[in-house]
Amino acid sequence: MTVSTINATDPTTLASSGSSGADAPGSSDRFLKLLVAQMQNQDPLNPMDNAQVTSQMAQINTVNGIEKLNTTVHGLSTQFMQMQALQGATLVGRDVIVPGNKMDIADGVGQGGFELTSPADAVKVEVLNAGGRVIDTLHLGAQTSGMHSFDWDASKAGTDTNLTFRVTATSGATTLSSTPLMRDKVDAVSTAGDTLTLELESSGSVPYSKIKAFN
Repeated sequence: MTVSTINATDPTTLASSGSSGADAPGSSDRFLKLLVAQMQNQDPLNPMDNAQVTSQMAQINTVNGIEKLNTTVHGLSTQFMQMQALQGATLVGRDVIVPGNKMDIADGVGQGGFELTSPADAVKVEVLNAGGRVIDTLHLGAQTSGMHSFDWDASKAGTDTNLTFRVTATSGATTLSSTPLMRDKVDAVSTAGDTLTLELESSGSVPYSKIKAFN
């Protein structure tokens, strides 16, 4: 099962969750009016503190700058979502690799995959029938961290095509974390807010960020 990895960046990380500073222009106007009024009515023997005025003006400029920055970030986030949607639309009808343990069978060959967070001394894949009974076991030996795929002789399953698999990875006496991976087909693409979702044939709705690879 040849796969090509893709970057699945979550677009929500581009959006600012802080205050938008929508009243920044109003704050600036109010500050200038108050400043002019103070200058007109100030005591000549006790003039205004220039440092304080400068500090207040700097704060207003900072608020205005944040408002402009938030507007820019929002625009970039919207453009990014549009680009993600276009990229996702090109995946309709394509096969993708997602977390899951359903065995894909085609032309008498069963295929599956797994991802390891660290190197393993030994990896074992058990093939299970619809009733959960182990019908075959693959010993794949030592494997590096990352994504891997395997092929299996599906003739051993007879007429049973509803198969799953279970991955066990070990390093010495320690069982390692592993994620089973399966092939699925993209039926449609949808967006909701800042989230791009793929509708898959077997797995249903899956966030774009969960897609591991496509082929």
